[in-house]
Amino acid sequence: MANVMQRSLPLASTRSPVLQFLRFRGKINIQRPKEPHYERARVIAVTQPKYPELPKARSCFKTRAERTQEQLVNPYNEIIAREVRNWLNHSQLVAIFHMNSISSEEVFRVRVQLHKQNLHLKSYGRQIISQAVTGTQYEAIMPLFHSNHCIVFSPNQQQIGQLLKITRRVPQMVLLGGIVEQTLLSRNELVAYAQMPGLQGAQAQLVQTLNLAAGQLVQHLQAHQGNLVQVLDVHAKGTGSGNSTETTDES
Repeated sequence: MANVMQRSLPLASTRSPVLQFLRFRGKINIQRPKEPHYERARVIAVTQPKYPELPKARSCFKTRAERTQEQLVNPYNEIIAREVRNWLNHSQLVAIFHMNSISSEEVFRVRVQLHKQNLHLKSYGRQIISQAVTGTQYEAIMPLFHSNHCIVFSPNQQQIGQLLKITRRVPQMVLLGGIVEQTLLSRNELVAYAQMPGLQGAQAQLVQTLNLAAGQLVQHLQAHQGNLVQVLDVHAKGTGSGNSTETTDES
């Protein structure tokens, strides 16, 4: 019965459409898609939405120097700059080093060795150093702080020998110059100063030189008197021997 109804009613029968699947040989490039047709590209360009532009910041049009001048002064930097100025004023020896690539463990080891010799290793930024030395007698050391650096302070200028001995074992620390007794010295001058004797040795050499000059002066003053006495002594001995020979002849 069902077969008769399906045959008599053509709309009751369902047939699936004929489908044919095709596979494209090339892969679809998502990152660089193929350019659309000219007409389609025109339609896409016309239908693109336009959004209002955001207001631009005025700081974008300023130079770097202008933006730097407008930066607020950090009061903490002033405190550190005052500390640096205090170290410079109360240190008899200030050595400036250039720091190459070095590990923090190596820096700590050097810091401990220097601290044992009453030497203090410090490191500050260029801006803080500039605030500390601007308008002072130490302003001439600013060209030494263009790169990574460190400073060694000591209240005793005689520790320059120990400083060079310790830093000689650390090739990453390169001596640039220093200040000894408020006098700026170069690297060679610091090395020459380290080879000089200490204060007591210099005082002993001065006393020896003064004593030598005084002894030579006394010797020169007594030279003529000594020669006169020697001549008179020889003359007296010659006269006494002549008289003794005469007395023997008469007898």
